[in-house]
Amino acid sequence: MKLIDTEKAVGHVLCHDLTQIVPGVTKDAVFRKGHVVTEEDIPVLLSIGKEHLYVWEKTEGMLHEDEGAKILYDLCKNDHMHPSEIKEGKVEIISDIDGLLKIDKERLYQVNAMGDMMIATIHGNMPIKKGTKIAGTRVIPLIIEEERMKKVQELVGEKPLMEILPYVKKTAVVVTTGSEVFKGRIEDKFGPVVKRKLEEFGVEVLYQKIVDDCQEDITNAILKAIEDGAEMVFCTGGMSVDPDDRTPGAIKATGADIVAYGAPVLPGAMFLVSYYNGEIPVCGLPGCVMYAKRTIFDLVLPRLVAGEKLTFEDMAQYGHGGLCMNCPVCTYPNCGFGK
Repeated sequence: MKLIDTEKAVGHVLCHDLTQIVPGVTKDAVFRKGHVVTEEDIPVLLSIGKEHLYVWEKTEGMLHEDEGAKILYDLCKNDHMHPSEIKEGKVEIISDIDGLLKIDKERLYQVNAMGDMMIATIHGNMPIKKGTKIAGTRVIPLIIEEERMKKVQELVGEKPLMEILPYVKKTAVVVTTGSEVFKGRIEDKFGPVVKRKLEEFGVEVLYQKIVDDCQEDITNAILKAIEDGAEMVFCTGGMSVDPDDRTPGAIKATGADIVAYGAPVLPGAMFLVSYYNGEIPVCGLPGCVMYAKRTIFDLVLPRLVAGEKLTFEDMAQYGHGGLCMNCPVCTYPNCGFGK
């Protein structure tokens, strides 16, 4: 720091907050630490009795907190997001679209482990809306060594820490199995639930096909759905180990590659995810999707609609956080389920 005359302070950076007191009206910082003094600020500073100021003296090899925050934002920035105005060395990152948020947690940890800098995010693999604040960055001290910021840039590399995947799957078919529904003994309650969840992500349900508990019929219905242009197929019912439940075998008989049959998630342990021809998701939905507020389907659906190719490892990772607490008032996704 150095002490200078206020009238000579234009372009210099304040080293601490400056408070303005108006009796009965306000007592607040009129200028914050890190503020760069402008010509218009001089009369205001003089009016609060500041004829001298402590300012940061720019030195070679040191960066102001705003410059550091901008570098941290650049490590995160990607398509479909924009920064807030830099304020007090902090930049917030905001989504430009509805989509699926992806975060490289390992490299994010490495940045925060550097010390004197931070990037805080919301959880990845979650659906977000346009305008959602997804992260904030800042440098902790007022100034930081330029060399430290270069090191963190080298550590992260050119690939951004964050990505927002737009939703690309637009059509689906629901294949409902069960003799009780097929023969009209009970009304189908499963299809409307699945349709509603798909519509939340802008997916058009081309149609719903109801078939008997016959493996060949289920297989043919799936293949017909794909032939009719479905980008995703969701089979409801017939997912348990009961001898009349034929859906897993029917999905396998299409030639689809089974990624996982079973998931470490409650509700939703009997979920099946597969890909037909390497790109079309064909999923078997357990009965809990019909009646539980949130299930494995809610965790996986946004990733499928975003075109993500799920792996067995992706499914296995759901075990940590995969227990829904069945809260009386559901606040998902603002809770721990699936995180």
